[in-house]
Amino acid sequence: MRNILIIGAGKSTAQLVKYLLEKAEKEDLYLIIADQVLSNAERLVRNTSRAKAVELNINKIEDRRKQIAEADIVISMLPAFLHNIVAEDCLELAKNLVTASYISDEMLKMDAEVKKKGLVFMNEVGLDPGIDHMSAMRIIDRIRDEGGKIILFESFCGGLLAPESDTNLWNYKFTWNPRNVVLAGQGGAAEFIQEGTYKYIPYHRLFRRTEFLDVENHGRFEAYANRNSLKYRSIYGLDDVLTLYRGTMRRVGFSRAWNLFVQLGMTDDSYNLQHTETMSYREFTNLFLPYSPNDSVELKLRHMLRIDQDDLLWDKLLELDLFNPDKILNLREATPAQCLQHILENKWTLEETDKDMIVMYHKFGFLLNGEQKQIDSTMVIIGENQTYTAMAKTVGLPVAIAALKILNKEITQPGVQLPIAREVYEPILKELEDYGIVFKEHDMPYLGYNPHHL
Repeated sequence: MRNILIIGAGKSTAQLVKYLLEKAEKEDLYLIIADQVLSNAERLVRNTSRAKAVELNINKIEDRRKQIAEADIVISMLPAFLHNIVAEDCLELAKNLVTASYISDEMLKMDAEVKKKGLVFMNEVGLDPGIDHMSAMRIIDRIRDEGGKIILFESFCGGLLAPESDTNLWNYKFTWNPRNVVLAGQGGAAEFIQEGTYKYIPYHRLFRRTEFLDVENHGRFEAYANRNSLKYRSIYGLDDVLTLYRGTMRRVGFSRAWNLFVQLGMTDDSYNLQHTETMSYREFTNLFLPYSPNDSVELKLRHMLRIDQDDLLWDKLLELDLFNPDKILNLREATPAQCLQHILENKWTLEETDKDMIVMYHKFGFLLNGEQKQIDSTMVIIGENQTYTAMAKTVGLPVAIAALKILNKEITQPGVQLPIAREVYEPILKELEDYGIVFKEHDMPYLGYNPHHL
């Protein structure tokens, strides 16, 4: 029996475990699902002799190394900053590793030793990053095989709500780590290249520089720029591409409303507030507004942000209970971002029967036989419920498939890597199609630059 250690039983682990349990008998697998909170792991273990749940504090070195030593392969579903702890043990104990997270500088420094030991450390093999890499490289390689030259690549992805569960004015609920949503776009300007011209969008302007995208049978979306698109030139072999832009998709109107929080300073995570354990939602909102002995909190906010009372933006703020004097944050010395996250989680948590939706959209502009051409490729996935979400499916399945293929020595190229090699992405994408994760391609007239970017 071959042991697969899965560390972390968060939102995206359910579909991963389901896939591997379905394969367990045939592939002779045994799953050890480890989490700091035992009940999180236990809820993923069904009535099966092929899996067990264990409690694991990742900071307890002996316990962590014992579990890794007994595994044939390790899947880390921990927060990204914890992967390196696991990776160091996997390197020392000669275990292959799979994660869904971006390759960190620390992880990359292990590459030479990982190759020396003949190990596979596969990263960025979830949704975004993951399916975005694989689906993009499949088309990029195909265009190159036909003699074409890529001159434009744009890629967008969003975790959203299925129409039947879209029940709030923001058209949004959390399907991923809420903290990442609140802090999105921080840490530097968004960088991309447009028709050969470098562009930068500072954080305070990020949510007012959006692009519109129409997806067949699913309506119109908007997208704001991801932090650094430029690094994908070398990753995808597009060093001389004229346009390269990556963005996050939301329903139209979300970004304009979210920008209110940015302008107020509510998304700031760099300092701690006082007395947040007894602070009401209304008091929190009032922190960011000027003092006035006569004007209400509502009136001060409307004046400061220039919101008319009949503007839908105002209704969106009211829907979040921001002015409620009775709801208490109950957070000790929290940052503004932590307070905002708490408020949003009370409103944007998926209900048991809610369905989420993943949308991915690629644009490829290229020269072929002297002609400018464009291919648009889209994927839309609807979740089943609060547990088996589209997010869990699109993150967990490719991670599980990659792990099994590494275990079966179908993926053998050693090193710290992401799934951009043909021998890696082709079999994974092919199997994902069996689970309904399919892209639709459309030949389009080449549009060149997009005025929304300039």
